[in-house]
Amino acid sequence: MAAKLPVGRIGRPDDIAAAVLALMHNPFVTGTVLHADGGHRLV
Repeated sequence: MAAKLPVGRIGRPDDIAAAVLALMHNPFVTGTVLHADGGHRLV
């Protein structure tokens, strides 16, 4: 399954942490659901 993803691998905890930090550091983002799925929704 990982090879089929656009990123070519399974996500790691630091990938999720980076997504959370990006949302925390941007005060202009409110009420957003972030799908950190490596592009799975595109496949």
